[in-house]
Order: sequence, then C-alpha cells, then structure tokens
Amino acid sequence: MFKNHIKIAWRSLKMDKMFSALNVLGLSIGLTIAILLFAFITFEKSYNTQYKNYADTYRVLVNTTGDAFDKEIMATAPAAVAPALKEELPAVKYAARMLQHSFGETAFIKANNNNFLEKRLFWCDQELFSIFDTKFIKGDPASAITRPNTVVLSKSAAQKYFGTIDPMGKTIKVDDKTELEVTGVFEDFAKNSTIDCNLIASFSTTYFFKEPSWSNSSFETYVQLKDNASKVASENQIQQILDKNVDKQGQWYTLSLQPLSEVHLYSKDYTSTYTSRIGSISEIKNLSFLALLILLIACVNYMNLMTARSQKRAKDVGINKTLGASSKSLVGRFYAETGLLTLIALCIGVVLSIAIIPIFNTITGASLDYKFLMAPSFIIGVCIVWLVTTLVAGSYPAFYLSGFSPSAILKPANRTVSNAVIRKALVVFQFTASVVLIVGVLVVYQQLEFMKNKDLGYKPQNVVAVSTAAIKTYNKKQALANEVKKLSSVIEVGAAQGFPGMDVSGRSLHKNDQDENGKSIQTNVADASVLDVLQLKLLAGKTLPSVKQDGDTLVDVVLNKKAITYLGLTPEEAIGKKVDMQLGDDATIIGVVDDFNFESLHKPIGAYAFHNSRFEGKPYLLVRFNSASVTSTMQQLEGAYAKVSPDSSFDYTFLDKNMEQLYEQDRKTAKVGLLFCLLAIFVACLGLFGLAAFTAEQRKKEIGVRKVLGASVLGITKMLSADFLKLIVVSIIVAFPVAYFIMQKWLETFAFRVSIGWLVFFVAGMCAVIIALITVSFQAIKAAAANPVKSLKAE
Repeated sequence: MFKNHIKIAWRSLKMDKMFSALNVLGLSIGLTIAILLFAFITFEKSYNTQYKNYADTYRVLVNTTGDAFDKEIMATAPAAVAPALKEELPAVKYAARMLQHSFGETAFIKANNNNFLEKRLFWCDQELFSIFDTKFIKGDPASAITRPNTVVLSKSAAQKYFGTIDPMGKTIKVDDKTELEVTGVFEDFAKNSTIDCNLIASFSTTYFFKEPSWSNSSFETYVQLKDNASKVASENQIQQILDKNVDKQGQWYTLSLQPLSEVHLYSKDYTSTYTSRIGSISEIKNLSFLALLILLIACVNYMNLMTARSQKRAKDVGINKTLGASSKSLVGRFYAETGLLTLIALCIGVVLSIAIIPIFNTITGASLDYKFLMAPSFIIGVCIVWLVTTLVAGSYPAFYLSGFSPSAILKPANRTVSNAVIRKALVVFQFTASVVLIVGVLVVYQQLEFMKNKDLGYKPQNVVAVSTAAIKTYNKKQALANEVKKLSSVIEVGAAQGFPGMDVSGRSLHKNDQDENGKSIQTNVADASVLDVLQLKLLAGKTLPSVKQDGDTLVDVVLNKKAITYLGLTPEEAIGKKVDMQLGDDATIIGVVDDFNFESLHKPIGAYAFHNSRFEGKPYLLVRFNSASVTSTMQQLEGAYAKVSPDSSFDYTFLDKNMEQLYEQDRKTAKVGLLFCLLAIFVACLGLFGLAAFTAEQRKKEIGVRKVLGASVLGITKMLSADFLKLIVVSIIVAFPVAYFIMQKWLETFAFRVSIGWLVFFVAGMCAVIIALITVSFQAIKAAAANPVKSLKAE
C-alpha cells in the first residue's frame, strides 16, 4: 500500500510540473531557513555542556540595591567572595575568580623578543581548571598557576608568541612590568564555551589576592557545588556570609547564583561580564519565530496550490471512492504526496544550508561549522522538522480532498469544487506576515539611521584613543603627548582614564549625608584638554586645571548636567560647591558640561564626572586630528609612539568606530530581518504566482469570449488582477496595527528612539501592492494576450 502511494504521488508530481516546482521551491526556502536556525539554536544551547561539572557549576551575580546603581545585575563579584564561599559555605566544592587584565584593557606582551597585543589575558585562581575541566597539552592543570608570576597559554597563543619553540619555562613580560613564567599549554577553548581565555595567569600575582575587598565588584566568580547541594539553600547561606562580612549600611548589593546553563543566553543585560561570547535568548526566540513564519508561509503555499487544483483532482478522488477507496486511504495517499514533495525540498534545503553556512555566520555572528550538521541530535531534529512540515502542509489538502462526495463530484454541474474563502484567507495571512516584516525592517533601519546621525553631545569623529598602558613613567607619557602635539594634522591632545563608549570607574553621587543610596555616576580621570578634544559644551565654570601641584589634595570635578540636576542645583549654583562622590572630602565642582551620550542609546543619559584625582591613572591619550589624511596621521602617531616606547606595540581605538560597536547586535538584527523579509515575500509571491496561473487557466474560456467581444489586454489584466489586489489591501489593513504593536515594543528597548510615522506604513503598503501587481500581472498579461480562438476551440 505504501509503495503504491509513493508511485501515485510521484506520478502526480510529474503530471503538473509548474505547481510541483513552485511548491518545492517554496518549501526548500522555508526548510533551509528552518535547518539553519535549528542548527544555530542547537549550537547556542550547547554552550558549556562539554564540561563534566556543567550541572553543578554556577556564576556568582551581584544584584545592586537602592537607587545608586539603578537596580543593575553585575556578572562580576568582589574579590573576597570566592575565598569566603570556599571557606564558609559547606556546599561549595571549588571556587575561582577571573579578572580580565586591567579590567578589560589590552595587555602589551613581550615574548621571544617580539611585541604583541593581547585582549584575552585573565588572572585566575587555580581551581578554575577543576571547575572547567581543561585539556592540557603541556604542564599539570592541578598546579600550573598555583605559584605567583606563572601563566599558561592556549595552543594558538603559544604558536603566536613562540612559534615552533617549546614555551615551557620561557618568560613573557606584561605591560613592560610583570614577568610571567610559562608553566603550561592548554587546548583552545571550544567555540561553545563561555570561558574564552588565550592566556591564564596566576591570580596570586595580583594585588587583589593579597588584599581582597568586599566592595570592588570586578571579578567574574564561578563556584562548583557538591553533589545534591541545593542552589536555594546555598543562596540563603551566601546572604548570611555577606551579613557576617559586610555591615548592613555598606551592603549595596546582594549575591545570587546563576546556573552555568543560563550564563550564555541569559546574560545580555548584565553589566561587567568579561566573556566575548554573549548570546541572547530574545534573539533565539525572534529568529525561531521568523523561521517558523517563513516555513508556515511555505506550508500555506502548498495548501493553497493543492486546493486550487482541487477541480482537477476531484474526478480522480470520485472515481477512487466509487471503486471502494476509503477516506482514510485517500488521506494516506495525499500525505504520501506531501511527504515525498517535502522530502525533495528537505534534501535541497540541506544542500543549500551547507552552502550558505559562511554567509549565515557572517550575518548573525554565529560559529556554525559543517561538522555540527552531522551531529545525531541535529539529524534527529531535521527529521522532526520534515515530519512536522509534512503534517502541517498536508493536513488541509489531505482531509479536504479526501472528503469529496463521489456523487457530487461526478455530476457535471457540481464538478467545480472550490473553497475560495479558505484560499483567500491563506493569501491574506501570507501577505499580512510579509507586510509586518516590511514594516519591521523599515523601522529597524530608520532607528539605525537615527542612531548614526544623532547628536551625542560630543564629537567622536576624528578622535583616536591611543593606549599608553605600557608606558609606565609620567615623563615618558608626557614626552609622547609632546611628540603628538608637534604633528601638523593634530588639533588637540588630552590624557584620560577612558572615553565615551567604555566603562570607567563606577561610584555613587550623594546629595548629603542623609542620601544613603545616592546615584550611580561614571568618573573619568582626565587632564585639562580632554573637554576640548571631545568638544563638550561647557555650561558653567571652567575646565580642569592644566597644572596640579604636588601635595595638592583638592580634587577638581567637572560634572554633567544630569549629575547637577540630581543634586538639585543649577549649573551656575553648582560652581564652587563640595561634592560627595567617593573622591575624598575636598572634591569641588569647578565646571558643568551639557549632557552627552557616553553609553549606548539603549540607555538613558546617566551622571558623569571628569576629575583630576591622583588615585587613578590615565592610560589613554585622546587625539583630535584633521580628517584630511587619516592614514598619514595614524602612521605619524605610530612613529611618535615608537620613538617614545619602542618596546611595546601601538594600540589605538577610533571613538566613532567604538560607538558603532555598541550597536553591532542591532545591525545584525537589521540584516537578518531584511533577509527574512525578502525570503518571506519571495515565498508568498510564489504562491500568488501559482494562484494567478490557476485563475487564468480556470477563466480561460471567459477571457476568450471577452476578447472576441472586444475586450482589451489592459482591461482583462485589470479584471484578473483586481481580486488579488483586494486581498493585498485586506492584508495591509490587518498588518499595520500588528506591525505597529510589535515594533513599538522593540523601540522601547532604546532610551532614544524614532517615532513610527505614517510614511513607514505608506512605503510598506506600496511595496506590498507593487510586488503583488508584478507577480499577478505576469500571468494576467499572458492570459489576456493569448489567442482567443485556441481557448474557445479547446472548449
């Protein structure tokens, strides 16, 4: 029976090649997207599952309290947390801290008489290798970084720094200051590992090992609980440990445990995370929804085209039923046809998926490879996708066609069996989804353009930040500044702790002694020229002084307007006032600048301060230059740097490019949205094309009669197109409120955003109408231009 069904199905597909081709093409596109997205989702969910302690491993989170930090969740904890949990919490088996070099700054490495830049150097506890079982090629993971001044290298880092030379026992120098002995080489961490270090140095080398604090929350902390230990019970005990070590008045945070299974996908909104591999569960959900939508549109195409052909299939069904075929048997037959067609589409989809993996990786930033497509879980998943697609796509045609009554079918008067209402509803659904996607893409690109052109309150264009972390003496840094100032293309030079778009120091701003919580404020050590380099607008007072005398304990502070507003002062009133922001008792406001966006436009403008305290360094030289010749300017800057510091590498960041990186995920969303939108429209148009062809064929005699009676090609084209255009208009009416609701929700993730205007809907509606017209008109004109004699003769 099954073999017979397959033969009949194959014969049916061959009989109507155009409709079969349209169905295969539509389903192939839908299945290709589904396969890629299934692979991507499976890969994202596989993060950290390779570690044998996966189920018992947790990351310690800091949950800020009060108004000081605006209810943030931080992925880093104070340095004192790990040793305290290991010592005082019986459920903890291992605990380890990770500190990215200089809180996320680039490390300057000297190895084998060569200079390198390294962004993935971490200072870690030895127990990290017990929590995350790491394969060592050389050295012993149980003791590799127990001693101070030791480091282990990834396999790729060892090749980068030492080539074919055995690195064991060799020394590398960090920032022209700290010498580290290489005591091990480990296999590179897998692409689906949250831990992504290139170099892991002993935490005992750092100052924070000797003086662990409960206040500086800068250390990513992982713990492994003992077997059968309770997460909830452990968190309750952690609070008791916190109460024991930190006075209630000084507790600006609570601690919680995040399962390792949630670290990758559920940490997008957490601050201070060090990993460069951050996923997003919302992205997974959005991509899944879009993939399912396109697959559903392809399934709807199949349903539509199959039911449109019902007139041709009706006689066949009637004869089979008259000869004794049951409805159950016919359902099986139609499902066999659907399954065969879907299987062909699936094979094409798999081939296409393999071919476009590199493009998919580029667009989404994923790390899929071909080996992943051979995983048993993926193969089983693809089979499930095929089965579900077959069941969904074949459901309506199978039960609809098998339900025909033979007596009604075989009567010539009733031979035209149609379900026009259902077909129209399916077309409306397809184009509603397409119009929603068009509106979505237009809004996303409108928001990206808004962010690109928005006045940030400062001028990041033509400003480069040169890292001076490897230059240790003040005199050398000053010599570099003087060399840079001599360059003809340089306009202004200033030294600072950081720049807009990067984290600097987080502190609390207090109105008075009664203001216990205060407000979070970013503080940036800077010299007098930085405000001019950034071209900030000074509202009152003056900039920081050019010279600060030795022994001068006064801290000069320039606040932004947001901070002044929190203090309840006007810019003029604030000048000369003392300010409590954890910079000592002598911090005084000397200037006020207008608000500027120092973070992503997803966030509202917060409080910000420039100051000249001596407690923190200024590892960046900010240079504003003439844009006439960027390449020449950078060559001159590198020459000046090499003259002052020949033993370290030249590292720099363009401020405007750095700001653009903050919206990398949004740009990916736009690209993926555009791709999905185009595919959805294409698949919907395939169905519309098929229905137009069917309609033209069905009304062939009518068209012939009209032409004989004098109807023009244009008139017949209008007649055939009108019914479809009515459906598109209905789709547009349904789609607009849905699109507005969805995109308004997306825009709410931005503190600064565009308004969705009527022009977006007008453009989306016109696109849908024009696309539909082009699709339908091809078949309409073809039918209208046909020789009426042939169509009437055929009848």
